[in-house]
Amino acid sequence: MQQGVGGGSAGWGQPGHHPALPPQPPISPAQGWPVSAPVPQAAPPQAPPPGPDTTGHIPLPPAVSGTGGATLAVLLIGPAGAGKTTVARHWASTRPVPTAHVSLDDVREWVCSGFADPQAGWNDHSEAQYRLARRTCGFAARNFLANGISCILDDAVFPDRPVVGLGGWKRHVGPALLPVVLLPGLEIVLERNAARSGNRRLSDEEVARIHGRMAGWYGSGLPIIDNSDLDVEATSRALDEALARTLGTPAF
Repeated sequence: MQQGVGGGSAGWGQPGHHPALPPQPPISPAQGWPVSAPVPQAAPPQAPPPGPDTTGHIPLPPAVSGTGGATLAVLLIGPAGAGKTTVARHWASTRPVPTAHVSLDDVREWVCSGFADPQAGWNDHSEAQYRLARRTCGFAARNFLANGISCILDDAVFPDRPVVGLGGWKRHVGPALLPVVLLPGLEIVLERNAARSGNRRLSDEEVARIHGRMAGWYGSGLPIIDNSDLDVEATSRALDEALARTLGTPAF
């Protein structure tokens, strides 16, 4: 009988048996396919820590104090030397929304030739120019308000003349006009008046008379600010807080 190659029972030629392949050495990366390095996984985004003005990821709007962004028509009332024009201009220039300042005295001085000088006293001529200036201011204020711009006016309105005074202003500007009275002590207005020059300066007697008539605003229900010991910035802030209370909004 023919024997398989190599002899013995474990030979290659035995039917039904297949020899196992010898173990192969591992293929080094240089001999086989390049082995890709594991791709690092991106870390999930981290939420920023909440700051003092944030809730989670949603930033909160900054707190707005006083009247905030309300569109207002304001009439600042006070005697000569109360600081009406200075305070009104400062309040208008520091609001977060567009605000105009219209000064009655400035408008009255638009009249050059034939100007009714208040130092010459109150007469029919000065009364007519005052009414004309007030109508002009009222028209300007309504125009500003119609275009979304707040407006503050200032005038020495007397409480014992409602038709010519506050009532007249509300007719020209509108019933939503917010009056606030600026009324420091007499010695303060005398001191401030003495620092004026030109036709803005009145006699001490006239200043005292005007200041005395302004006392009638006490008990009127209008907000009154005594700015005897307040600078312009503090008075402007007191004005904004008084207006906020009138509007029923909280003052921060």
